Amino acid sequence: MKRSAPALNATSKSKKARVEIPDYHLTSSIKDENGNPIWPAPNDQMEKARGFIVECAKANQKTIICPDKDADGLTSGVILLRTLTALGLSKDLIDVHLVAKGAAVADEAEREAIASKEPKYIFILDHGSRKTPPLVPYPHKTLVIDHHYATESDFPDGSEHVTACNSPPVATTSLLTYTLCSPLHPSISEQCSWLCVIGTHGDLGSTIKWEPPFPDMSETFKTHSKKALNDAVSLINAPRRTPAYDVATAWIALASASDGPAPLLRNARLHAARREVAVEVERCTHTAPRFSGDARVAVFRVSSAAQVHPVIATRWAGHLRSAKLEVVMVANDGYLPGRVNFSCRVPKCARARVPPVNLIETLRAIAEGGGESLVERLGESFAGGHKEASGGIVSKECFEELMSVMGVGERPTGKKDGENKRSVDKGAQKNTLMNYFAKSGQGLKGVT
Repeated sequence: MKRSAPALNATSKSKKARVEIPDYHLTSSIKDENGNPIWPAPNDQMEKARGFIVECAKANQKTIICPDKDADGLTSGVILLRTLTALGLSKDLIDVHLVAKGAAVADEAEREAIASKEPKYIFILDHGSRKTPPLVPYPHKTLVIDHHYATESDFPDGSEHVTACNSPPVATTSLLTYTLCSPLHPSISEQCSWLCVIGTHGDLGSTIKWEPPFPDMSETFKTHSKKALNDAVSLINAPRRTPAYDVATAWIALASASDGPAPLLRNARLHAARREVAVEVERCTHTAPRFSGDARVAVFRVSSAAQVHPVIATRWAGHLRSAKLEVVMVANDGYLPGRVNFSCRVPKCARARVPPVNLIETLRAIAEGGGESLVERLGESFAGGHKEASGGIVSKECFEELMSVMGVGERPTGKKDGENKRSVDKGAQKNTLMNYFAKSGQGLKGVT
């Protein structure tokens, strides 16, 4: 007797309930003693920062703006540039410093490059921060505008700072800068709202809702279509992802687009960069992951001179599903010689968990499992950024050691005397990409 085939349209028992993630703007705010939300940053920091900007404009001294390389950082820099010039600071006195590929603003070479321009005022936007000596070795004033995770001591000595990192829903640096600068001159709201949208969509995605506490951008969306603004995000982000790291092209395009994103959409160099990056993303994105011994981390290893690791991490974070999965990590050993650049994202399936996944704490805890020596050798460029989007730059040797600590490619063999024992799986890894999707009832179709 032949067995009847199962109905193809039967509901799969393995189908998981849809993960409901609250709208970002609804994240509970911290309140002051009067019950008012502390947003986008503490009031004392906001007022000091505004005073700093006005003082700089009036001083009419050499000024350096140092924005980060992505859409959020670059739009922040342009908003600040337009504010300073609107307040009377001559453009001839403003220099823009873009850090080199793989570099941090606190690196010695970057500090020397900034110092060579002899600025009296320095603005650091969207770079994240850590405690360092003063950026230049002579009298000057520095303001850090940021939203990456930081403690009160994680800033250059003698600098001022305004940070959104402890005032949920955490504003992007462009949104923080826009909120800072709008009251300083009547032209800023009209001239810079579209820049704020591009920068914010660059970090938070295009589905973000512009509802309180976010500012009302309805007039901006009447003037510029969402499609045009979102296309501009990918175009501005593309040059810094290319092997050539052509951030200057993105900065010049943004700074010269005075009335909106239309000139960006016609920029041939931006389009060429986007095509180049798309080819590399497509080449690398289908790499299969390997999993940590406890199945909490999925690691994709790629090799590309392009900065494709953050894009791929974001894409896979929306597709991989597991009750245990907490971290999607994409490691790129081809971006910088002798180094591994990696990006981590919280997978969609884990974003509603209580307590929430904190990538920075998770990565640091993993490193501590390798002992103090590993933590020290991983250095300051390990596990920075945000609780939901972290990463780092480490030596290849340290990265391999980190993989060993996580048990990537190993499988648990059971417990003995209260300890978790691991052994290397000599055969094919059982928790493979295809098994992952088979268990979740989701295929690979549409994943790019």
